[in-house]
Parts: sequence; structure tokens; C-alpha cells
Amino acid sequence: MTRKSMFVAIAVLSLATLGFSQDRTQPTGKSQERIVREVRHELLMLPYFGVFDYIAFKVDGFNVTLLGSVVRPTLKSDAENSVKHIEGVEKVDNQIEVLPPSPDDDRFRLRLYREIYGFPALEKYALGVQKPIRIIVKMGRVTLEGVVDNDADKNLAGLRANSVPGIFAVTNNLQVVPSK
Repeated sequence: MTRKSMFVAIAVLSLATLGFSQDRTQPTGKSQERIVREVRHELLMLPYFGVFDYIAFKVDGFNVTLLGSVVRPTLKSDAENSVKHIEGVEKVDNQIEVLPPSPDDDRFRLRLYREIYGFPALEKYALGVQKPIRIIVKMGRVTLEGVVDNDADKNLAGLRANSVPGIFAVTNNLQVVPSK
């Protein structure tokens, strides 16, 4: 082996060991962003993810925590399965709550959908496949999750939800994120 080729081999080995000796406890900023982007994409692509389901997530290093509430038990397991196959994800903590089946809650969901998405000032949020206002009903208690363009829409959605007879309480967790 010539001196030059030996130097190249040592340099390549040195660079290779530098790549493997990095701390695996935290991903780089770019890989963290990629994991967040891919988790969001996978969750939005779930086939039965609807307006009455809310799934949030946290990414901490190589671990993903799933949060929220869903109507179908299969959606909880589908969410976990779709996320755990993402490159770089080592552990998925699935804390998604499956809402108990209730004919009363199902009736409330339909009424709430009509009250919110059927109101002329809020109809713009009904456009598109993924609805930005999520309606979660559990034992007569309503939580609104998601995003709206302004405070007026947030307050209006809360008022419309409160107008449905028989609802015990409404928690309005809508976030205001102005559209671009």
C-alpha cells in the first residue's frame, strides 16, 4: 500500500468513526424536523381520521408520544402502526383515548357538526378533506380542538357548540393561526 492510499484509508476510517461516535440520545435538528413532518403526514393520511377524532403528538428525540381522542378503536392502533415504521422512530407511546360508544354522544356529534360547519360564517372551514375544527364529545361534554383564522371564528364556534341543547359543557381549545 502506498503512503498516499494509506493516508486516504486512514482519513476515510476516521471520518466513518466520527459519524458513529455521535451521541444517539438526541437526533440532529434536521432529522427531528423530518420525523415531525413524517409523523404529521402519516397521521393525516389515516383513512378513518375524521372530524370527531383528534390526534396530537410530541416528538422527543427518537420517541413519539401520541395523544388525543378517537371514536374508533382501530384508529388508535392504526395511528401507532403508521408512526412506528417511520425511519428514526425508536419508541411510540400511544396515549390516545378511545371514546366510549354512546348513542347520545353520536347525536350530539351530528348536531354540533351542523351547528358549526353549517353556519354561514364558519362554512369556509368545511372545505377540504381534513376539517380544521375537531369536535370531541365524551359523555355529553364537548371539546373543540384545531385551528381557526381569528378570535371571532374561535368565539363563534364556541357559541355555536354551546347552543346545542343537552350539552353539559364546552371547552374551546381552538388555536388562532391566521391564514397566509
